[in-house]
Amino acid sequence: MALRVLFALLPVLSCGFLGWATLLRLAVVTRKPRDWWLLGLNCALSVASIALIGADPTPETNGWQGNTGAFGIIITGFLTCVYFLVADIQHHAGRAAAPTAAWYPAQSAPYVPQQQPQRPAYGYPPAQQQQTPAPTPAPAPAPAPANPPRIGQVRAELDELSELLRKQTPHPQTPHPQDPNSPGNDGEGPAR
Repeated sequence: MALRVLFALLPVLSCGFLGWATLLRLAVVTRKPRDWWLLGLNCALSVASIALIGADPTPETNGWQGNTGAFGIIITGFLTCVYFLVADIQHHAGRAAAPTAAWYPAQSAPYVPQQQPQRPAYGYPPAQQQQTPAPTPAPAPAPAPANPPRIGQVRAELDELSELLRKQTPHPQTPHPQDPNSPGNDGEGPAR
């Protein structure tokens, strides 16, 4: 928002001389050929207006050339400001109304990891397979667009990491009466 205000006021505050900078920003942001052509037209009109002001033979530059050049540069700056505001607001409103990316479709069923063949992970030997009851199959979700290749790889690595962490988590042990650091023992020896 602050950049929009700054670039909208730039031609007005510079009396039209910096209108090209406003249109340059608009052309870079929207990347439309029309905006590039208007940038060129703005530069040509600014140069022509300055040339008219310079060509005025009167000592105070108040002849018809100076007046026409000054009027041209002020009008060019004002029209640049108005066009910039309209085009920039339309461009950003169009981007906000664009649909979300097709990479992330709405999922109708919870994620169920697929069984993949076990292979060594990052130099560790393969984990022992534990027999667990097979989960009941979930209803088949509606076909969705294919996931990008990186998402499948990240999911597989996260599944692998969670499997490794589950196997490395220590199980709680029963406290030993001779261990002074065990919970429930106040360090005074065996309970009487």
